[in-house]
Amino acid sequence: MTPGPGPGHDPAPVPLDGPLFRSEPTALYRELRREYGAVAPVLLDADIPAWLVLGYRELHQVTGDPVLFSRDCAHWNQWDRVPDDWPMLPMIGRGHSSVLHTVGEHHRARVAVVNGALEAVDPFELRAHAERFADELVDAVCAEGGADLVAHYAALLPVRVLATLYGFTDEQGPGLVAALNDMVDGDEDAIAGELHVAASMARLVADRAARPADDVVSRMLASGRTTGGLALTHEEIAQDLIVMMTAGHQPTAGWIGNSLRLMLTDERFAASLLGGRRSVAEAMNEVLWEDTPTQNVAGRWASRDTRLGERAVRAGDLLLLGIQAANHDPQVRTHGSALPGGNSAHFSFGHGEHRCPFPAREIAEVVARTAVEVVLDRLPDLDLAVPAAALTRRRSPWLSSLTHLPVRFTPTAPRG
Repeated sequence: MTPGPGPGHDPAPVPLDGPLFRSEPTALYRELRREYGAVAPVLLDADIPAWLVLGYRELHQVTGDPVLFSRDCAHWNQWDRVPDDWPMLPMIGRGHSSVLHTVGEHHRARVAVVNGALEAVDPFELRAHAERFADELVDAVCAEGGADLVAHYAALLPVRVLATLYGFTDEQGPGLVAALNDMVDGDEDAIAGELHVAASMARLVADRAARPADDVVSRMLASGRTTGGLALTHEEIAQDLIVMMTAGHQPTAGWIGNSLRLMLTDERFAASLLGGRRSVAEAMNEVLWEDTPTQNVAGRWASRDTRLGERAVRAGDLLLLGIQAANHDPQVRTHGSALPGGNSAHFSFGHGEHRCPFPAREIAEVVARTAVEVVLDRLPDLDLAVPAAALTRRRSPWLSSLTHLPVRFTPTAPRG
C-alpha cells in the first residue's frame, strides 16, 4: 500500500467533522484555504485520509482529467484500512459496478443508456407529477397553521416523483426516503440504508424485465441490452438506477429547502412571497453558488504520483471534490460577491465526463422549482417560525442541507 496523507506527514490532516463543519461549512472551508491553500489534507471517519480540493481551478483540473484523476476506486491505496462496516462505504463505492465508477468507453456507453431513459421523460408529465405530490404534501399540513418544510415537504417530494418515473408504487416511497437519508448521512445506519435501496431496486428491475412498462427502468433495460457493444446486466442497471435516485433525491431536496430558507430570510426575495416568479429562479441559482446542497463529492483517485495545488499527491490517494469550497474560491469570486442571475459556472452539477447528465439536471430543476412555487402559491403569507440563526444543518460530509425549516402561515383548507 502506498501511504496517503495522514499522521506523520506534513501538513497535518484535519478531521472533516465537528460543529463548524456541520453549522458553518463555508467558514470552515475558508479557514482550510487560508491554512493549507487550494488542497487540504483531511481525515474521514476512522481516520481514513484524503485530500479535499478547495480551489476552483484545481477542481476544474481534477474533474477535467479522468486519466490522471480516475473515477475507478480500485486505485485507492487505503482499502486495507477500511473496515467492512465503514459508514462512508455507500458513498465511496467498494464493490459497486455503477456508472459512477466506470471509465472510458464503458462509462460513455452507460451514460448513453441513462441519458436516453431520462430524455424520454415528458416535461409536462414530470411537472404534473411534481405538482400533484407537492399539493398532496401541502394538503397534509395547510390546516395546521405551521409545518416543517424540510421534514414534511422537501425531504419527501423528489423521491416520490422519481419513484413514479421509475415505476415504484406510492407506498414504497417513505421507505426509500428513509433509506436514502441514512445512506447519505454516513452514520451507523448507512449500510442498512444502502441494502434497503439495493434490494428495492433489484426487485423493480426484475419485475420490469418480466413486465415492461412506460417508465425509466423499462427504457434502461431495453437500451442496456446492447449499447456500445456492451450488454448491461440487471445488476449494473440497478446500480445505475440507485446512483440516479440518490443523486436526484437528496440534492434536490436540499435545493428546495435551501432555496426556501433564502427566500424567507433575505429581503431581496420578498417579492417572490407575493407571487413573483423571477425571484424564484434567481434564488435557486444563487443557492447553487452560495449554499449548494452537494458540498463534497467522493471522489477521484490519483493514477500516479503528481502535484496539485502545491501538494504532493501519491498514486492511489483519494481526492474529495469540494464543490461548495470551490464555488466560494476568492480567486474567481472577487470580494466574495454573488454572481449574477444567469451565471451557471458553478460546480454544483459537477464538471467533466462524470458531471450530472443534462436530462437529470433538467428533472431536478423542474421538481425543485415546482416545489417552491407550489408552497408560495398555497401558503402566500409564509414566514419563518424560528430565528434564522436557530436553523441547523444535517450531519453529512457530503450534503449541506437543513435538518428542519419550521414555518407558520394562515391555516387554509386542503384543495381536495
